[in-house]
Amino acid sequence: MTENQETPDAEDKSLSGSATLPLRPPCERLSCHKSSVCSRSYFVVVMVFFHVYIINVIALLFYVHYSSGQDDASRSRDAPSGSHQPPESRRPPSKPEFLRDVSLTRIEGIRVGHVQKVSLVPGKVHEMRTLSLKPLLFEIPGFLSKDECRVVMQLAQLKGLMESQLMVQDGQEELAKELNLSPEEIFNLLDINQDGQLQLHEILTHSRVRDGIWLTPENLREIYAGLKADKDDNGLLSLEEFRLLSNDAFQRFLLQQGVKRSQLVRNSRHTWLYQGKGAHQVLQDIKARVTRLTRLPPALVDLSEPLQVVRYEEGGHYHAHHDSGPVYPETACTHTRLAANTSTPFETSCRYITVLFYLNSVDGGGETAFPVADNRTYDEVSLIQNDVDLLDTRRNCDKSNLRVKPTRGTAVFWYNYLSDGRGWVGEQDEYALHGGCMVTHGTKWVANKWINIDPDYQRQARYQQLVSQQQEDEDDEGLTLNTDVQSPSIHQDL
Repeated sequence: MTENQETPDAEDKSLSGSATLPLRPPCERLSCHKSSVCSRSYFVVVMVFFHVYIINVIALLFYVHYSSGQDDASRSRDAPSGSHQPPESRRPPSKPEFLRDVSLTRIEGIRVGHVQKVSLVPGKVHEMRTLSLKPLLFEIPGFLSKDECRVVMQLAQLKGLMESQLMVQDGQEELAKELNLSPEEIFNLLDINQDGQLQLHEILTHSRVRDGIWLTPENLREIYAGLKADKDDNGLLSLEEFRLLSNDAFQRFLLQQGVKRSQLVRNSRHTWLYQGKGAHQVLQDIKARVTRLTRLPPALVDLSEPLQVVRYEEGGHYHAHHDSGPVYPETACTHTRLAANTSTPFETSCRYITVLFYLNSVDGGGETAFPVADNRTYDEVSLIQNDVDLLDTRRNCDKSNLRVKPTRGTAVFWYNYLSDGRGWVGEQDEYALHGGCMVTHGTKWVANKWINIDPDYQRQARYQQLVSQQQEDEDDEGLTLNTDVQSPSIHQDL
């Protein structure tokens, strides 16, 4: 076989006349017949694959066209006669969705003690000092002038002040019935550490959910003995012992014994002053200044609560609390509840920001206390330890992490909620826990301006749209009114 292969090679060399040329591969040889056969075979294979591909593409296009035609025909058969609108227009959403085109400005605290320059009134620069980062809390001396403080107090006296708390408020029994909670379910809600027994601090926390009598550990021991609730006298309530008590048993027992105002959650008098169109110019100026301070859209400030003015007599106090509660899916905000069109027993005020003004300097006591400001952690259970109750502003105000002395004209403001990271309201800031220390000498006057914002952006947007529509309707009706009626008196302005 080797000799037969070498013979043709030798002949090729002699024909070419050059014995020194290298051998070529079979497909590169000069034989025209072999090269033509190779090229034709390759061409045929490529063309076959190309035609198969084209045929598959055409078949796929026909299939898609035929399927879409059938779907359109079936939809046209199912649609009512005379309807030629696209499917999207025939299925409107139950509630309009609003684009998130508003971002809430949030002032940076930088660090405790940091001072920022702010321009709130023409020709004057105020200093704003950071008091804490948890909660984000600021102090602005000279926010109100002496005359403005005097006018606000006089307007409040002219309007008339009412008791801030009317002894014990009923309703816990009805709320439990509305939620259809069994004694076992209520027990488990109160049992924070889930050890099967209710400690004193767990009962105290429950009793302070709503305005009522401010129970102390001593009160509880007295109640246990009077109601014979603690059968084994170990200071704890088991589930069996708890079943024998009603939700309001503790409060009702103390009512029978007699209750003093110093035993209430808060002891003060208050009123509300309208700040809208037609109100006293000082009240309108304060609202405009708050808008510049918080850097929020004016519409949000306009639609918030009126100005609350509070007077604490000697001995007055307000135990530590949050101005607004956490918002869950089943919770409604007070100001947007109608727009939300929901029915729920859970409701909170949704006060995003609190601005507190001191209208006078207090001779003794009356500080605003923040028990857990800038704590490393927040633990509700640790607020009451070894009979030391950090929520009790009559006894333990000096144990708070931060206290602000009331000075006439000074304003402090803080955020009751965190940011959601997208320019809107997030979760409740638990460190915003605060209270009014007991006034030991003199009288204390303060005013509160709350900015109400619903953490649910869609509910807030629907509420603002609803109010805007109502105002437009009222403006249309007001065009036909007598001009004398449109000028309210000073009493109506309040």
